[in-house]
Amino acid sequence: MPPFSDSTLSLLTRGYAWLPNRMRTSTDGTVRTRLLGRPTIALRGPEAVGFFYDERHVLRAAALPDPVLDTLFGQGAVHTLDGDAHRVRKTMFIALLKEEAGIAALSDHVGRCWREAVAGWKQDRVVLFDETGQVLARAVCDWVGLHLSDAKSAEMARDCTAMVDGFATPGPRHLRARRARARQEQALAAVITEIREKPGSDPEPSALQAVARHREVDGNLLDAHTAAVELLNIIRPTVAIAWFATFAAHALHRWPRHRELLRADPETAYARAFAHEVRRFYPFAPFVGGLAADDLTWQGEDIAKDSLVLLDLYGQNHDPALWEHPYRFDPHRFTGADRLPHNLVPQGGGDPARGHRCPGEDITVAALATLITELARLDYKVPDQDLTIPLSRMPTAPRSGFVLSCR
Repeated sequence: MPPFSDSTLSLLTRGYAWLPNRMRTSTDGTVRTRLLGRPTIALRGPEAVGFFYDERHVLRAAALPDPVLDTLFGQGAVHTLDGDAHRVRKTMFIALLKEEAGIAALSDHVGRCWREAVAGWKQDRVVLFDETGQVLARAVCDWVGLHLSDAKSAEMARDCTAMVDGFATPGPRHLRARRARARQEQALAAVITEIREKPGSDPEPSALQAVARHREVDGNLLDAHTAAVELLNIIRPTVAIAWFATFAAHALHRWPRHRELLRADPETAYARAFAHEVRRFYPFAPFVGGLAADDLTWQGEDIAKDSLVLLDLYGQNHDPALWEHPYRFDPHRFTGADRLPHNLVPQGGGDPARGHRCPGEDITVAALATLITELARLDYKVPDQDLTIPLSRMPTAPRSGFVLSCR
């Protein structure tokens, strides 16, 4: 097989478009290249999702490079585990993030914090991305049992945003992300240590208590640093819903007819469909990756052990073989009929209980539907601004952060 040139620089400069563009010229539904010098194969489609999330095929433990761990996920995070260690750690997240009452409670927190924020807006114009990040940080910190001052809550919002914003790029954004993660890990490790030293100090059950008391497959407690990492892995992704909320506002601005449909829907069914379409249509995670567990064959293609295997998320969410008119924004595609779970993969695919799929996806949809409903009911104007969404930047958002005026 001929050697392949390294595509790392091309990925960094082309962003979300890099892999879908390569897929369009592929004759077999795969892309072969190198990333950071490692042989790489990219896959797409429902069958590829099943193949990718089978631990007999693809492992995650050694796939995530240190720059990603030091910013987005944290060293020792559940994302770095496989086998029994992953399943035991994942049960904690499933119990916390998939329980209906807990999801409803967090959504209620988000709605309340949003309304309080809107009532407190004193300036004529606000940047929706920034405001939503702070709303989500206040809501999720209160929900997990971490009761922060306004100043500390605002710091948490800025730091979690920085962690997501700087994970996929070199330079100042990456350095800010590393500093933000280190700062919050240190602060939360101290909270975990205090809880363990003072049992009964917080009698109310909470995610904070559950993480502090979680025992690993060997029966031992998580060390305080790893417990802090995993607590952040509940808080940070919730704050990251600010990206989706900003995209939702962008969609409402471009296609305002949806506003009345949302306002007329007291059961929020349309808001949930709208949330799904925002997650499908707009760019968030470009792909996920792992390492080939052994010498493999995928649809006649040989994959050498330890090759990097990518699952094309953004491309799959816009694949015309899976979605009718994939570049048309249409929430109705999620009303009246369920999509196969392997089709919609904005945050990965597979079974969250058994694989690496994000267990917080239900929380994302519920919190986003709440924010979409609130936005649809809010009277505001959109002043002139740059609403371009550059696909070369990862993660991306409207350049202006979506400025709105409520006066």
